[in-house]
Amino acid sequence: MTTGPVPAPGEADAHWLRRAIDLSRRCPPSTTAFSVGAVVVAADGTVLGEGHSRRDDPHDHAEEVALREVDPDDLRLAGATLYSSLEPCSSRASRPRSCSALILTTPIPRVVLAWREPAVFVDCDGAERLRAVGRTVVERPDLADGVREVNAHLLG
Repeated sequence: MTTGPVPAPGEADAHWLRRAIDLSRRCPPSTTAFSVGAVVVAADGTVLGEGHSRRDDPHDHAEEVALREVDPDDLRLAGATLYSSLEPCSSRASRPRSCSALILTTPIPRVVLAWREPAVFVDCDGAERLRAVGRTVVERPDLADGVREVNAHLLG
């Protein structure tokens, strides 16, 4: 099992977001979807799941891949943090549930993201949906440049 710093504001969150951004660099290129990485980290710093967009299927989103690696009955989810390089989506055409909806099927209380999804494909409000039901959402725009770099081909 991979381990690292205990999720917390500051350098620990930056460490895990950099990991998510590194994962996003593994995405097969697409002109119709962002390249995103995600990591689910337990309260003790153990990685429970991680993934990137289009890892196993052309329609995969990073958060769903990371969550697919975690046993939904794992009690550690109740104290875990999900790190995503990009804001979890709030709508999608390729699957019945958005990433923000998938997160809400778990007890994960905290989501940390580097960059709000720009309105290139959809008008995303995933962060608001998570906050509206009491999940903590932390934004780290200081790390957004790395996400924009990975997705520069979509930003014109």
